[in-house]
Amino acid sequence: MKFRSRADRIFDWANAGFLAVLALAMIFPFFYLFSVSFTTFDEYLRSQFLIWPKKWVADAYLYILESQSFMRSLKVTVIITLIGTATNLAFTSMMAYGLSRKIIGQQTIMFMVLFTMLFSAGMIPSYLVVKETGLLDSIWALIIPSAIAPFNLIIVRQFFMGIPREIEESAIMDGANDLSIFARIILPLSKPVLATFTLFYAVGHWNNYFSGILYLNDATKWPIQVILRQIVVQSDAINALGVANQAMLESPPPPETVQMAAILVATVPILIIYPFLQKHFAKGVMVGSIKG
Repeated sequence: MKFRSRADRIFDWANAGFLAVLALAMIFPFFYLFSVSFTTFDEYLRSQFLIWPKKWVADAYLYILESQSFMRSLKVTVIITLIGTATNLAFTSMMAYGLSRKIIGQQTIMFMVLFTMLFSAGMIPSYLVVKETGLLDSIWALIIPSAIAPFNLIIVRQFFMGIPREIEESAIMDGANDLSIFARIILPLSKPVLATFTLFYAVGHWNNYFSGILYLNDATKWPIQVILRQIVVQSDAINALGVANQAMLESPPPPETVQMAAILVATVPILIIYPFLQKHFAKGVMVGSIKG
């Protein structure tokens, strides 16, 4: 057994204590949201800082489930996330594969990719481009302008450059073309990096609200984050949700509990994905960043 000095043991305890406090600081806001979302109106009014409700009720969750605008925005967000992530992965992987091989104008294209990382056109030119291309007030305005993230493209390209060329040469000798090599060899070998950026892109689409505010005028096409902004910023959850059930309108739950419930419902789905893709983070990003 390795001997550990007193200083080492003190450091271990201090490190464990620091990490425990840090974990508690991150978990506590979610626990507070969870507790407040299940409290009753009277108990919420009496308690200045609620930790554990004496009586648990699900009125706030029933209320938001009755909201057509909330459920519609949740459906829109799911559609945008699925289609947007698939689009991101397709465009990023195909362009990264092309740039990982010697092609005409490779350096020029890479310079333009790096240029976009350093300089941005800004909000007004981006809006004008979206408007002139006919994407305004369409969910495609939230997908196509961000189809490729330059940083992600560079990491995926570096990963592709690290795949031995001998594998591709063997496939070419067997009669495979570039498309077959990309689909049957490169993509299966790139599962770690693709899984990593699947989560990155999905989280980006799920949490995106500014593009929805900027490009979407039709409230029926708003993603869930825009609805949450209406609920939290305007501090008027009852009117923002627009519940159609008149029976619920007679005695709606406290707006604060509705806010907490809405935030949790909008946050939990994307959190569920993390455990399934977390193991690919270090492998995907680190391998892609050091190879080539």
